Amino acid sequence: MTTAAPSDEFLHIVVGYDGSPPASRALDAAVRLLRGRTGRIDVVWVAHLSTAVMMSSGAIAEMEEGFDELEPDLRAQAAGQLAGLGLDWEFERRQGIIADELIAVAAGIRDARPGQTVVIVAGSSSSAGHRMVGSVTVSLARHSPVPVLVVP
Repeated sequence: MTTAAPSDEFLHIVVGYDGSPPASRALDAAVRLLRGRTGRIDVVWVAHLSTAVMMSSGAIAEMEEGFDELEPDLRAQAAGQLAGLGLDWEFERRQGIIADELIAVAAGIRDARPGQTVVIVAGSSSSAGHRMVGSVTVSLARHSPVPVLVVP
């Protein structure tokens, strides 16, 4: 059985990205998946507010300001990683629960473009706590309506 999309089929890859080493590896994997194929990469950063922060309007405003400052840096980091590759790509910022937002992007693409293959690519967490209580990649694997590739 092969998991590769036929080279003439459009491949749309949604990459969860936060600038971390696992996210950079996920973006590299997306580039390799797209090699020799027609397609596009959507680099998606989900700005996530913790429950504790959401209890304070002052903290929310401060975090959102920090997100506004961080977004251009993450966009530039992704652009640097993709520079010179000649790929069709876009950077998108969303806010909410990370797995839910990545799924929403992928499902929206799938529904809007039924003839395209859509895949989510995410880096695995190295946090021991995530192995015990779950992580973004576990949520993606359990709930995504499209294939998910977890990159170590």
